[in-house]
Amino acid sequence: MAEEGDEDGGDDMDVDEDGKPPKDPNAARESHKAQRALHAQRKASKPHSDLLSSAKQVWALARQHDIPAAERKKHIHDLMEVIRGHIKEVVLKHDASRIVQTVVKYGGQKERDEIAAELKGEYVKLAQSRYSKFLVTKLIRLCPTHRSSILTEFQGNVIRLLLHREATSVLADAFELYANAYERSILLRDFYGKEIALFGGTLTKGSDADKEKAKKGLIGYVEGVDGDRRKRLLAAVKENLVTIFNNPDKGAVTHAIVHRALWEYLTATHAVEDRSEREKLFREVFETCQDVLAEMVHTKDGSRAVREFIVRGTAKDRKHIVKALKPHIERMCLDDEAQLVLFTCLDVIDDTKLLAKSIVAAIAESTRTLLGSPQGRRALLYLIVPRSTRHFTPAQVRTIRETDEVRDGKDGGEGTSKKDAELRRKEVREAASEELIKGIVVEGKEAWRDPGGSLVVGDVMLYAEGDKSAAIQTLVTALCEPYPSPDESKPHPIDLPHASRMYKTLMQGGHFDHSSKSISRSPFFSPSAFASAFVRTFSEGDRKDVVLAMAKGDGAFLIAELCERIREEGSAEQKRTVGGWFGPKERDAIEASEVKGKKVLLEKITTLQAAL
Repeated sequence: MAEEGDEDGGDDMDVDEDGKPPKDPNAARESHKAQRALHAQRKASKPHSDLLSSAKQVWALARQHDIPAAERKKHIHDLMEVIRGHIKEVVLKHDASRIVQTVVKYGGQKERDEIAAELKGEYVKLAQSRYSKFLVTKLIRLCPTHRSSILTEFQGNVIRLLLHREATSVLADAFELYANAYERSILLRDFYGKEIALFGGTLTKGSDADKEKAKKGLIGYVEGVDGDRRKRLLAAVKENLVTIFNNPDKGAVTHAIVHRALWEYLTATHAVEDRSEREKLFREVFETCQDVLAEMVHTKDGSRAVREFIVRGTAKDRKHIVKALKPHIERMCLDDEAQLVLFTCLDVIDDTKLLAKSIVAAIAESTRTLLGSPQGRRALLYLIVPRSTRHFTPAQVRTIRETDEVRDGKDGGEGTSKKDAELRRKEVREAASEELIKGIVVEGKEAWRDPGGSLVVGDVMLYAEGDKSAAIQTLVTALCEPYPSPDESKPHPIDLPHASRMYKTLMQGGHFDHSSKSISRSPFFSPSAFASAFVRTFSEGDRKDVVLAMAKGDGAFLIAELCERIREEGSAEQKRTVGGWFGPKERDAIEASEVKGKKVLLEKITTLQAAL
């Protein structure tokens, strides 16, 4: 019976509790051993397996971090001996590409040039590889004698490579970081279309005249050609740009090479005599890229192209551009090129309500962040003192003015903006003032400690419009701290030259004008109100000792200016208060000090007391 058989079945296999036979402890070990053997067999059957094996052994020695230079040089030499003549085979393998990169990184120029020469004809393929693209970038950077020939291999494929996931970064870095003007022209030529590629001359073997023409960019090819050919060239450039802009997910729209091609195209359209044709060429490319303009503003050419769209666009175009830029305002303020786009918006857009709501408010509300960098401070200052030579260099002002001619109309022609420039600036200043003054109330206690911050604080106080009493009180309160400061890490404002100058400028009511040799008073600031707040605050707190300490220290010129302001514009009570601070004992102490400005201060005190 089965039951008896079960009881007597001593020859049957043992089973575990779930009815399955127990696992052989050696089975897994044998399985892994077989897998390793199969893997080794497959690896050995691959082409150049012995070469790769030898190269990896030497590479392991050459790539060590903490070895003497002489030892590394020996290992690099040995590694080069192994891979010489087989670099093409090695570089495309995912587990071996870094071997060649190590030679390029640690080797000498001889080894680098040898590798670059051996890879000739393969660079388009290498740039598209996930692993070897880094090698191509290194060779472009480190092998200047081969750079032109490497870039020439990309000709005919530039647009396709820019849209390739791996190759796009290779072309972007080559153009932005390593290529000179002539080498950039090699890459740009693909944007100009097949006609230039076939009949535009050979860049690498062409005459010096051909090379100079290439350096001019697109304008060099459209100069002096007949109208039909110019149309064909511009149509080819537009087609290639549209291809890029229609694929924003590929990332090429952020690259400087695309921005250069776009700016060259916009510049070349000026040469089209027919106004309707010129407007058509402009509008076709604008409508294609209008939604990605924010991705172009960070480069010189991209910024200039976007500024051109703004100044040549209609009111509807400008509104669309502002909408596209609005989420990025703060970051744009912190970038040298991008902020120029915002400045152009402030200079040419007639709809100041749109400006106030979308751009001015976003800048003014970011005061705390923007005060921390030179770029951010320029953005704040442009709202109230645009193009001021105190804050903008002549070169920066020239760049900003590039769009003025189109805005105002050339040679008496019709401009693209209708509102008077001064009226627009006034309306922008009015829109920005309230928030900027609030920023001084909040940040004024510390902003003056930074030299750049003190410039912003000073000019906001002088030129913003509105009630500044709270901001004045914030600044005056900062002066009430004990002088000199007991904390060396936080000096008193008077001991900081830039802060002391700021306070003196406010007490004067404006900056010194070198042409007229006098103070140019701001119509938006009352120095008498500032002086009155000073007197009131120091009197109420019985801080006469702080005033006297400043007078005997670095604050002599400020106190002298205070005496002058109170004498000229103060009330009788204020004159008595300030005059009473300086009795014979105090004047003798000032006389005995060695501080600069004591003579001027004593003269102002004497004049003030004589007026009592």
